[in-house]
Amino acid sequence: MAGEQMKPVASLLLVLNFCMYVIVLGIGGWAMNRAIDHGFEIGPDLKLPAHFSPIYFPMGNAATGFFVVFALLAGVVGAASTISGLSHIRSWTVGSLPAAAAAATIAWTLTVLAMGFAWKEIELHVRNARLRTMEAFLIILSVTQLLYIAAVHGVRRPT
Repeated sequence: MAGEQMKPVASLLLVLNFCMYVIVLGIGGWAMNRAIDHGFEIGPDLKLPAHFSPIYFPMGNAATGFFVVFALLAGVVGAASTISGLSHIRSWTVGSLPAAAAAATIAWTLTVLAMGFAWKEIELHVRNARLRTMEAFLIILSVTQLLYIAAVHGVRRPT
């Protein structure tokens, strides 16, 4: 009985996490597009500066490039993990648990990694409102994704 009680909780967390990962992907896509369009430009006769970083973002600070790249990775893997999560919610059996739990755990680890860069970006102070929003979403996602992993383990073994 306890297994069936966790199914609505897991379903709610799955939908919530999917929506938040899509928002992270939207903001991260905007940041990447802006970096490509307005990034470091150099003329054909000039040489690259000594401390040039290929992960240069015109907004934010030194951690922004790494933060955006890992946030995009976490967003893609997190959104993709909802496919196996949805399959597990539909069947809610022990047989579908390993795929859903493994995909969710991989997404969670990438989310925690991106959250680490978010904390570094917060520490360095210079960033715009969209980046602050993405930081907040990743910090919240690191908690809700962990709760989802705990909720999908609520499946009972047949007796």
